[in-house]
Amino acid sequence: MTDFFSNFGSHKNMVLSTSDSNKIHSRMMSVVCFDAKLYFQTDKNFSKCRDIAVNPYVTLCADNISIEGLCSYVGRPRDNEKFREFFKSAYPKSYELYTNLDNEILYEVEPQYIKMWIYKNNEPYIKTLDIKSKETKAEKYLFGKEV
Repeated sequence: MTDFFSNFGSHKNMVLSTSDSNKIHSRMMSVVCFDAKLYFQTDKNFSKCRDIAVNPYVTLCADNISIEGLCSYVGRPRDNEKFREFFKSAYPKSYELYTNLDNEILYEVEPQYIKMWIYKNNEPYIKTLDIKSKETKAEKYLFGKEV
């Protein structure tokens, strides 16, 4: 898992998917990564916050990576020095516009399951990392076979 996060980098623009009891909502987010967790800030009045209160399981996607995890409120972005440092470096304009607003809150996503497409010798594989069991596997994608 350490290899994954060292290759993932310190930040990415990702699609966050949340769900209330029967609807899925997706939107682009500016995400930072440190200590093997993902962080994003948002206005506490947005629908994603209501979704997370009902169902804390979320998915973040970027490029060929899908990360399922448990999302939790961890305070205000302006009160979290490490988050501010990463976020300001990665997204200076968003930091300037939003981080210190009274309505901004901070969420942490603790990854539970990671899935990505990789290629070995020009052959497609689906690599999965189950964080709880610490199991990693890469299975060759067989065209037309259900995944």
